[in-house]
Amino acid sequence: MLALATDRYELTMLQAALADGTAARPCVFEVFARRLPDGRRFGVVAGQHRVLQVLRELRWGAAEVDVLRRGHVVDEATATWLEGYRFDGDVDGYADGELFVPGSPLLTVRASFGVAVLLETLVLSILNHDCAVAGAAARMVVAAEDRPLIEMGSRRAHEDAAVDAARAAHLAGFASTSNLAAGARYGVPTAGTSAHAFTLLHDDERSAFVSQVAAHGVGTTLLVDTYDIAEGIRTAVEVAGPDLGAIRIDSGDLAYHARFARRLLDELGATGTRIVVSGDLDEHGIARLSGAPVDAMGVGTSVVTGSGAPSAGLVYKLVEVDGRPVAKRSTGKATPGGAHTVVRRHRASGVATEELLLSGVEADPQDGDASPSLPLLRGGRASAGSADATDLAASRARAADRLRRLPWEGLSLTAGEPAFPTTYRGPS
Repeated sequence: MLALATDRYELTMLQAALADGTAARPCVFEVFARRLPDGRRFGVVAGQHRVLQVLRELRWGAAEVDVLRRGHVVDEATATWLEGYRFDGDVDGYADGELFVPGSPLLTVRASFGVAVLLETLVLSILNHDCAVAGAAARMVVAAEDRPLIEMGSRRAHEDAAVDAARAAHLAGFASTSNLAAGARYGVPTAGTSAHAFTLLHDDERSAFVSQVAAHGVGTTLLVDTYDIAEGIRTAVEVAGPDLGAIRIDSGDLAYHARFARRLLDELGATGTRIVVSGDLDEHGIARLSGAPVDAMGVGTSVVTGSGAPSAGLVYKLVEVDGRPVAKRSTGKATPGGAHTVVRRHRASGVATEELLLSGVEADPQDGDASPSLPLLRGGRASAGSADATDLAASRARAADRLRRLPWEGLSLTAGEPAFPTTYRGPS
């Protein structure tokens, strides 16, 4: 029933366009953000792997079309047309892990109006979710200053969204996830040991620690703040010895507790025992741990909800019909017409300086030749570069590289201008 995961107005537009003959007109749609979510200076592309899969596999089968017929959503001519639906257009787009700013055409769809108009809700539901998670995760990675982050937000998300959130967070730089389905489906490394419930199950904290160490060895991570942190740390080292792998602190003033824990662990001879913290962290909370003796951090709610920005603010807009630019002029929602060629300009050092969007004009050799937009589908079939554009390991490496190419001010967690400006250039 994937085809029905859309908005009804797409079907009503299709029916009218089929009736008046405009459904076959060649069109160009672009996915972009008019503005970034509040406080953001860049976005991170994630979800293209799912978009391309949907475009290749989307069909209106007998069951889906029957729903439309029984609900009188479309007329018989439209229902018959849908039975033969297959995406046969061309798609260009930014690879997973690429950065974007306002105006960046993350996805460019070239197809007939009838074929392309049915994609809006599906495409945006995927990209707005995955890009929101990846954008939040990237800010946390920057704030963590090379310390590993564990995604632990599955319990705060829809069960299916949690799996793709884990992938998007890993793409943006998170080291691992607690979600086993993300490990099985996408190969994201998984991590996790115990919750407070395991300690409470036992008659005392020592018994819980003895059980966990017996099952998992001294390299395990013991949760030490169920009752009293100081006593928890002492008991953990008594049970596991000075080679205890790690302790986790999940509450309170994490910076204070981490410093206290480090001193106590060192006094007890557990100098190699790592300190993991968790508990309602977001990018700002992570930044406040700068300088604290924290070795790794677990992040839950804030990453799967996009750290307060559950949507990346992306839209899917018609920009060209029959080779002619078209554009909205609505106040606050104006969009530049015409399909855009993208050139991303950089300093000699490799730092990104400008997103140059060209429509109806050729690129000047002085503009450079670095374009983040790649051919992804041709005639509905995968292009040569689509596998690398959606491969998780390649996307993760790409995100790390692009973050290194941001100007320093673009990495700030405070509100401000986008990391680099967008410039439009058309016929003079």
